[in-house]
This record gives sequence, structure tokens and C-alpha cells, in this order.
Amino acid sequence: MEAIDTLSDESAQTISSCLRLQPVILSGGAGTRLWPLSREQTPKPLISGLIDDTTLLCTTASRLSGIDALGPQLAPHVLVVCGQTHAEASARLLHSSGHRPRLLLEPCARNTAPALTAAALDIAATDPGAVIVAMPADHAIADVTAFQRAVATAAVHAGHGAIVTLGVVPNTPETGYGYIELGAPLDAAGTRRLEGFAEKPSSELAQQFLAGGDHWWNSGIFVVRADVWLALVDQLQPKILRACQQAHAAAVPLHDGILLDAAAFASCQAESIDYAVMEHLGNTSAAVVPLDAGWCDLGAWDAIWQQMPRDAADNAIRGPVLLEGTRSTLAHAASRLVVCVGTHNLAVVETPDAVLVADMAHVQHVKTAVEKIRAQRRTEASTHRRVERPWGRFDSLDQGERFQVKRLVVEPGGRLSLQMHHHRAEHWIVVRGTARVTRGDETFLVSENQSTYIPLGVVHRLENPGKTTLEIIEVQSGSYLGEDDIVRFDDAYGRKTDAR
Repeated sequence: MEAIDTLSDESAQTISSCLRLQPVILSGGAGTRLWPLSREQTPKPLISGLIDDTTLLCTTASRLSGIDALGPQLAPHVLVVCGQTHAEASARLLHSSGHRPRLLLEPCARNTAPALTAAALDIAATDPGAVIVAMPADHAIADVTAFQRAVATAAVHAGHGAIVTLGVVPNTPETGYGYIELGAPLDAAGTRRLEGFAEKPSSELAQQFLAGGDHWWNSGIFVVRADVWLALVDQLQPKILRACQQAHAAAVPLHDGILLDAAAFASCQAESIDYAVMEHLGNTSAAVVPLDAGWCDLGAWDAIWQQMPRDAADNAIRGPVLLEGTRSTLAHAASRLVVCVGTHNLAVVETPDAVLVADMAHVQHVKTAVEKIRAQRRTEASTHRRVERPWGRFDSLDQGERFQVKRLVVEPGGRLSLQMHHHRAEHWIVVRGTARVTRGDETFLVSENQSTYIPLGVVHRLENPGKTTLEIIEVQSGSYLGEDDIVRFDDAYGRKTDAR
């Protein structure tokens, strides 16, 4: 690999201006350590209100905006790799924030190496020389300008055929991150040759890494040409490449992207980028660019607490919270008043259907608790009480044996699918707006303070034909009230599975 400092400033600028950057957002994780806010059906990249009112997905998608001023040409769309069940929410969020997404949907989770390989195949089909900037969707970056400078430097090395990662210069002996072993300097920007990786270290080893200065935190952000990545995977993990090639070749085209073939992708071994490729590079050209931009991996509640504004006693709050004699406490209230008295070093997170109270020193164990919740087959592990849909949303207010009460909000022009249920009947009461109801062969309007009844087994649809929000109280009754008791006949949003 040719080092940048062997080039004149004019040559470096020429190379930089010829580079084509393709952002790739890896958004396939479940984020169970941030339960109860993050759930299987609504993982942390899709949550607003985690740190501020912007979702991590949209913040990540905006992170390279304006990098053209530094030389590289930014692609007009962002490629997002996410789970099939998160496609609807991801597309809605990105479009509403002004982005042009291309979604590459995974029918099942297979970790980051297959995700990046499938993305590289998709990019290489039209532009094999494009420089991929692979970014996890759950990072915080305080200084976006510094981040873009680091990416621009990495892109020049990647343009020469290197695989580049961004390394964070450590300021504490952190045991929760992997480390990168540094080699010789490569340019005036501080880029170093990548010599190897170290797993999450013990406290003693982390102290040695910090004191020695030759190990940086592994940010998990990679910059590499699409064709270079595919050649590396072909050399090091040919089975992963073959499975991804088959999954991409047989993918189902969608409005905003593609759905990878389920059988082929399921046959792919689940491996991270580090394990599958980076730890086996050998003599391959690899570099580490220093990232000094206030980077943080938002993996657990202690990281969220560190990113939030804190008072003089190190408390961070969001929502209706009252503190009395508390220190170093994170209190997050989503729906009701939370009062903390005399607490210290705790994370207290409230949602409408679950509350977490955790010692900040043990927040990594939240994942284990969620596994136990899932083993009990409780819905709190996977879904929130409030569920977003392309037509609006619904909130489960109450339920018991053979009944459930929901509040449905249908946005202007919104239409639920034409559907029927085998096991439940429904009563609809309009509390705001006007509803257009299809019931069997009849279609009629229902206004405020009026109601209608949908018998079990009858085909029906609910629509909002007006210009204001429609709100419905729905009372379900029957032997089974799950969301999968839906037979769909027509849907304006192209959905084929379990949702209204």
C-alpha cells in the first residue's frame, strides 16, 4: 500500500476527488442491553428519545452529509442493511428525515460479515470501485466534522486497495471494547499500519494498553472498496461469499431495495467482520486512522448515561422524573412520573409495560434478563405496548381473558389492510375524526361518538378519508387475540405478513 505522505498535496487532492463514497449502515442488531426501551421488533436504531428526539438510524444516515467539501463524492443514497421485520419502520424514518434509502433486508440475522458482504455485492453490481463506509447504527459521534476528516483520510488509503478501520485513541483502561494493535506510521494525519486485534482485555491488560500507546479502541467502522472486500472474503471466508452471492442473486426486488433469499442467507455462517476477516489479514494492506470525534458505542445503559447531560450530582434524566438525594443515576420515564430517592449508581428505565432497575455496574447483564423474559414467552421481550404502522399506530390499553382494548390512530389518508380474523370480533368507537369502514359487501362512514361492530370471520377495512387524525377505541373479544390472527387480502403498503 502506498502511504499518503509519499504523495504531493496536489496528488492527494486529485485522488480524493476521484473517490466515490457509499455509506452502508449496519442496522441488524437487537440491542437487548437497552431493554426495555429497545425491543426485538423496535431495536435501538429505530427509537426516538434514547438520547434526544432523533433516532440513531437517522443520525447515522446524516453523518457523512457534506463530506463532498473534503474531496470524496458521496453517493446519492444510503444503503441500510437491516432485518426484514424492521424494513417498514426504517424506510419511514429515513424518508421522513430527507434521506434516499436503499434497503438490503436480511430474512434472518447472520452478524456483520455476511451483512457487509451482501452490501458489497449489491454495490459492486454497478460500481465495484466504490469506497464503502460501513457504520454501525448504534454509535454516537460528538464531532461530525472530525469524523468526516477521519473518513476522508481513510478513503484515500482504501482507494489504494487497503482495508481501513477507524481507531479511537483510548483515554481510560476500558475493558468493554476490543483493541487494535498499531504498527508503523503511514501519513501525516496519524494513520498507522494495522498489526492485529486484541479481544476485550482484563483490567490489568487494559492498563498496559493505555500506558503503552500502541493500542487503540476498535470502533467497528470500516472503510474499504467493494471489490477489495469481496476479494478478501473470497480468500478468507469463501463459504460466506458463496452463500451471500446466492442470496443476492435470488433476492426479491422491493420498492426501496431487495429482500435477500431466505434459504441461501440462512445457510451462511454467522460471523462478525473482526472474526471472519480482520483477524486473518496476514500481509494484506490494512490501516488504522485515528478517530478523535467523541465516539461512543451505545451498547448499554451506562453508555447512554455518559452521553446525556448530567447535573452536579451526575444524574441524567429524561421525561417526567423527580430526584431526591440521588447520585450517578440515570432515570428515563416514558409514560408516567418516576421518583428516585437516595439512589446511587442506578439505571431506572420506565416504559408503559415494563420497568428496569439495574446497578450501573451490571447493566451488561440486562441481556441475560431479557433472555429469561423471552423464555417465559412474555411479549415484553419483543414488542412495545405502542406499535408503529405505516398508516399510524396502535396502543394496547388493557387486556384480559378473551378481551383486549386498543387505541388506534390512523393518519390522514391511512388505510389498514383488507383483512379478516378467525378467532376474534371487533367493536370500533370513533373518538376523533371520521372513519370509512368496509364490512363485508358494505362501505359506510362512522363519525365521532358513533360505533360499529365487525363480527368474527367478516372481511373488513378501516380508513381515514379526512384531513385530520382519526382515533378509534377498539374492543376485541374472542378465544385468541394475537396479531398473527390476520388473513390479509389487500394492502396499500405491500405487506404480506402479520400486521394490520
